[in-house]
Amino acid sequence: MTARRLLVPLAASLMLLAACGTAPQPVVVASPSPSAVISPSPPAPSASPSPTPTVRPSRSPSASPSRKPAERWVPKPGITWQWQLTTPVDLSVDAEVYDIDGFLNDADVVAELHRRGRKAICYVEVGAAENFRPDYPDWPRELLGGSNGWPGERWLDIRDPAKLKPVLAKRFAMCAKKGFDAVEPDLMDAYESETGFPITAAHQLRFNRFVARLAHEHGLSVALKNDVDQAAELVGDFDFTVNEECAAFDECASLKPFLEAGKAVLHAEYDLAPAEYCAESRRLNLSSLHKSRDLDAAATPCP
Repeated sequence: MTARRLLVPLAASLMLLAACGTAPQPVVVASPSPSAVISPSPPAPSASPSPTPTVRPSRSPSASPSRKPAERWVPKPGITWQWQLTTPVDLSVDAEVYDIDGFLNDADVVAELHRRGRKAICYVEVGAAENFRPDYPDWPRELLGGSNGWPGERWLDIRDPAKLKPVLAKRFAMCAKKGFDAVEPDLMDAYESETGFPITAAHQLRFNRFVARLAHEHGLSVALKNDVDQAAELVGDFDFTVNEECAAFDECASLKPFLEAGKAVLHAEYDLAPAEYCAESRRLNLSSLHKSRDLDAAATPCP
């Protein structure tokens, strides 16, 4: 992630929390009953440098047939959402959409969300390689760049999307096989960071459009993750956007192209208090949450 938005890749957060032995104080903690939580299957031991075990590899899924644009789910502005990248997922949160880790959650979690009338978004990284994921050995070595600031993660060279397609296609196929409705592909603004590669804005546009097409080929709706400066150019390619801290960086108005197209802006703030941004969120019809940076179950939506 960019230096100003050190996002919260799940496993990196888990490793940091494990090292510290403490957890951040949540804003609002939902208290699920035991029956409201579905735990994923126990993970297998990992070769990750962290003692925290990694996720259990999924079976190799086959791609789902592409849905026509009219058949794809397009979340509308103002929809309610929950963003939790820790497990087990708290299924008691009152939200229409859940954005959860695609590797750590199995099909039974997605099925339970659907049973409760929720939509499910599959979080995966597309712009960095994570050495704690089961498919890490599949990334071509020559495409691995510098650290993105999180333990075990390295930027990817996105200039030739075809070289990344085999791994990304398997990730999206995994999301589709588990029954997810959409994908949140993270780290889609590498051109704004020091990656170790001369990535330009033009490279990023081409890669992001490639990601959108690939998700659609697997029958998944797809979010533009951050990349606010290119939002107007990409609104036609993506079904909604997931944004971090547009209020903190005075960028929320730049996401109007999505809102005007009838596409949701799923928005999270970390450091600002809700009173500092909720009025604008309501005016623009953003789907805004206050979250802690570890993205656990605690969340405060704008009233």
